[in-house]
Amino acid sequence: MTGKTRVICFANNKGGSGKSTTCSNVGYGLTQLGRKVLLIDGDMQLNLSLSLFDEDTVLGFAQGEKNLYEGIRRQDDLKDYIVHTGYENLDLIPSSTLMSSIEYELFTKWQREYILKKGLKSILESGAYDYVLIDAPPTLGGWVVNILCASDEIIIPVEASPWGLFGLGNMFEFLEQVKEIAPDLKLGGIVITKVDTRKNYFKQTLETLRELDDVRVFDTYIRVDSGVEWSQDNNAPVMAYRKSSRSAKEYMELTKEIDAAGAVS
Repeated sequence: MTGKTRVICFANNKGGSGKSTTCSNVGYGLTQLGRKVLLIDGDMQLNLSLSLFDEDTVLGFAQGEKNLYEGIRRQDDLKDYIVHTGYENLDLIPSSTLMSSIEYELFTKWQREYILKKGLKSILESGAYDYVLIDAPPTLGGWVVNILCASDEIIIPVEASPWGLFGLGNMFEFLEQVKEIAPDLKLGGIVITKVDTRKNYFKQTLETLRELDDVRVFDTYIRVDSGVEWSQDNNAPVMAYRKSSRSAKEYMELTKEIDAAGAVS
């Protein structure tokens, strides 16, 4: 892949959709395709950071000065907040539990919708990364507006459960509002997660999503797999921790779909 860095955010206003897991595994998968990737943990729950570092290290980042909250609060160049992971070509800007007050910090800033975009400017201009992947919190506030304004596209993970589609309409309405100030933002697609193919609501979820106009649903879906939980417990992407697992193979196929979409867009 050559040319412009693709900035993709993973977002859903409903929690438990597999957002952080998908973001970390797609990030790791892209490195296996020879891409250079920067992950950004935009959520106070720190799950993306915990998928790459142990708890003590993540809390050290969160309580120190090298985290996204401090970079946004100070309106700094975010290249100074990058940490290297234990995986080749995979870097991270970690989060902080103080992200819970980021809305207040943004409220007092000039052109507050574009602070993250400005912070990423030199990173994108440097061409150091093929991809920047951002894990957004499960909210629809000013901070998510910031993340969307800094992104080229959004991928929405949707859980295949009775409540998985709950609030998706609100998410689409929110996206349309954000497009008024970020007109180039694209909906990259929806990925269905936590799938149990034996359950009827998977088929219902799939049918409902495929009926939506102009919305791509990725062919690859991610099934329920204990390998994901084991990898989370060991602070690693499942593709690195248990490469032969079903979910690792599915995430690799999803990664290829996402990468191919960039090649033709």
